[in-house]
Amino acid sequence: MSAGGTEERGGLEGAVLGRLRLIRERWMRGTGERGIAPGGCWGGERLADSAGDAALDGFQIDVQLNIMSFLSPQDLCHLGSTSCYWRAAVQDPLLWRYFLLRDLPFWTSIDWKSLPDVEVFNKAFSEDSDNVLHDYMAVYKKSCPWSRRSLKSSRPRYGAVTSVLLSLGIRAEPRFAMFGPGLEELDDSLVQNMMTCPEILLVAGLPQRQIHGIGSGVSFQCNNNQKFNILTLYSTTSVERKRARTQQAVAVNKMFYQDNSVVGNQQAVHYSVIAEVKKVCEVVDGFIYVANAEAHKKHERQEELGRILAMIDPALGPPNRPLLVLSCVSHAGVKRIPCVYMAHQLQLNLLCQPWMVQDTVAATLDGLLNGIEWLLEEASCKNAQ
Repeated sequence: MSAGGTEERGGLEGAVLGRLRLIRERWMRGTGERGIAPGGCWGGERLADSAGDAALDGFQIDVQLNIMSFLSPQDLCHLGSTSCYWRAAVQDPLLWRYFLLRDLPFWTSIDWKSLPDVEVFNKAFSEDSDNVLHDYMAVYKKSCPWSRRSLKSSRPRYGAVTSVLLSLGIRAEPRFAMFGPGLEELDDSLVQNMMTCPEILLVAGLPQRQIHGIGSGVSFQCNNNQKFNILTLYSTTSVERKRARTQQAVAVNKMFYQDNSVVGNQQAVHYSVIAEVKKVCEVVDGFIYVANAEAHKKHERQEELGRILAMIDPALGPPNRPLLVLSCVSHAGVKRIPCVYMAHQLQLNLLCQPWMVQDTVAATLDGLLNGIEWLLEEASCKNAQ
């Protein structure tokens, strides 16, 4: 996640081209290196080289890389099955690191099972060698949204139980606590748009269950008739939030208070929630954190992590309740922090429960339903266990 990402990718592209040239030279010499045997065999396995493959083999290396850049992961794997040369080319780890660094800024979601390690971003490409290369193909296939969708478990027994309970009308609505700076700092209100866009999310009413000092929240209904309740927690009153926005200041967050302690020789700051918020944390089935993902604004991610940890404190409820992070911008045209970077900035890899980061646009609610669907599924799994 270095600042010189474009330069890094440019240098990495040069390294990839160099390795592809080396692979072609080895293949043409038939040295047998990497299991390539003379005469078109790979470790004793003979692959049928078609005339089309031979034509591709004759292209310049930079043209070959350009062609591969248009192919999906599954298409690359199919290409690798056509000849010995292409198998060696598409299995090269540096090639997949190049694709990984190129594509991950455009992925719209990432979760606790698929987050790439931070060294994928920070390690200089010059540090990669044949002896220490990671399996970047596996990292890419694990992390990219297409692969995650194809590998996603259908969980039929949970879906069947949920459908039966919904048909009987006896299942309580799952409740989620929603909080975070993205609720208050953006130019467009996520909550207001959620309340006024029935074509995307239908408001199903105000439930009777009250929490003193907080209220009952709002019930919504998805297209599959699944209802859920969201308790929105703001850092302070609407008057104070409006004043802070007018003065371009930061409103004092009244949801938390600090617990200062000394760890070794350093003073550590921990957050705890106030009594009213504690009552919410004790009864909800999961959490929605609305992060400000606008790249041009200043963010205090370490402070944000401390507040997330205070909300999901295992002392306040089951430790495996899911956390959905809506990585939110006001409008589609606003430059955003990619969701993979957001996950690392918030250090979500430190959490023990399921989590997911979903890119969301407040003005249009793009991405919101994808995140809600994941949250409902995870909450259903937790309750069924």
